[in-house]
Amino acid sequence: MSSMVHKLPVSQRLGFSIGHVLNDLTASMWFSYLIIYFHQVKRFNNILAGLLMLIGQVSDALFTPFIGFESDSTVGICNLGKRKSWHFVGTLCVIGSFPFIFNKCIECGNSPDWAQFIYYAPFVVIFQFGWASVQINHLSLIPDLTPDEGERVELNGMRYAFTVISNLIVFGVFWLLFDLNEGNKDATMLNHTDSDRFRNLVFIAVAIGIVFSFIFHLIVREKVKCNQEFVGEEPGSSENLVSTIEGSMLQKTLMTWRCWLKEIQFYQIAVIYMCTRLFVNVSQIYLPLYITETLRMEKDNVAVMPLVVYVSGFFTSLVMRPLNKKIGRKATYFVGIVFAVSACIWMYFLGQSTSKQTYGAAVLLGIGGSTMLVTSLSMTADMIGENTESGGFVYGSMSFTDKLSNGIAVTLIQFLHPCTACCPHCNEYYRTILAFVPASVAVVAFVGLLTLLPTKLVRRLEPIVSNGTVKSQENNTNLYYDNEDDTRQPLLRKKTPSINNS
Repeated sequence: MSSMVHKLPVSQRLGFSIGHVLNDLTASMWFSYLIIYFHQVKRFNNILAGLLMLIGQVSDALFTPFIGFESDSTVGICNLGKRKSWHFVGTLCVIGSFPFIFNKCIECGNSPDWAQFIYYAPFVVIFQFGWASVQINHLSLIPDLTPDEGERVELNGMRYAFTVISNLIVFGVFWLLFDLNEGNKDATMLNHTDSDRFRNLVFIAVAIGIVFSFIFHLIVREKVKCNQEFVGEEPGSSENLVSTIEGSMLQKTLMTWRCWLKEIQFYQIAVIYMCTRLFVNVSQIYLPLYITETLRMEKDNVAVMPLVVYVSGFFTSLVMRPLNKKIGRKATYFVGIVFAVSACIWMYFLGQSTSKQTYGAAVLLGIGGSTMLVTSLSMTADMIGENTESGGFVYGSMSFTDKLSNGIAVTLIQFLHPCTACCPHCNEYYRTILAFVPASVAVVAFVGLLTLLPTKLVRRLEPIVSNGTVKSQENNTNLYYDNEDDTRQPLLRKKTPSINNS
């Protein structure tokens, strides 16, 4: 077999890896500082702050399947390609809405909380639409750009490396904003005097993101697919299979969204991806509150501690490709779970007298989170395989579970906050949250991983090919390849006259 794989140029790899920087910068602020900003700076009550997060996450969850489906279906504008077209639209939405979220309410700064809540909600919805559009189409570019599994892992690793760099920029700039303004920086709680720091941070972050997005669109070239001579058909009946393969004419069986819903592995990986995102996001949201309200550390640590998490995550992402290659996806993910749960256990036993140990726990948190995230994304890309025609739907569906679970989790955490009932031990609440919630979802992810052990990733059922003849498997909606060299070569189907029943 002499199938030559085209190596992706370095410029394309680097160009792709910076295409999510604007999203990463805004997501860093969204998850790390939205709750603490509206709770301690804007003085919203816990439930209103949680509801604002819920609106954003539910909006994102509802948008993602739609965006994924439309991204797969549309052609694109001005020869940008369908993925980059949606990416560009999403970028405009993020730029036009996100700065308003971390700024004072225009002409309503002294209004009641509920009135300001109504003001901020539309900007949150527009931001989440744009963010989802950029995320799904950037991820969908990975299988479009290269068919090589190693390169896909590398692209995911490089993408995550820039995610870490973006977070380092946010936390580093925020730290500098505290350092340059000496006033009241040693206090443990943020207040309304810190609103200017958030305003400056959001403008700097968005400006940097605009530059990286421009470079991405300038460098990356998406493959614009034309009508193919051979097309796949809806799986289901073996009557549609050709009886022979002529020469070396081979091609994949196209997957529609209905086909994905019949794949068990689709749901298994969705659970793993959802739990991974839930672990990373919940720990990111409540780490600043754990630092200020539970451990009573100086408030500039809301920038320093996440910085430690992402520095360790950055160095971890650099070894993801060789580690995945050496021990495999599942074993690598398990290693991430071990580090992640260890960090949660460590944080549970910390107190004000041992608060300096938080740096060590933060390192474990960064290693565990980055390992789980990069590997789960690589699993998703593996599952898509050569079926890039519906990659947007897959990533949209994964993101749907992620956003919806995050929104529900954060809302429940805020709703159950004991300080609403003037509980004297409410400062210990965030210790419980940061220890038990991420650890619990990591355990659920481990159970999901166990269900994958008996199967191979991307081993979708396909037609059996034996001696050049296609054989069907009765009573199976999907069929396996059975080549002697165990290589999964996609099957070509000739375009035949048929009535389109769709």
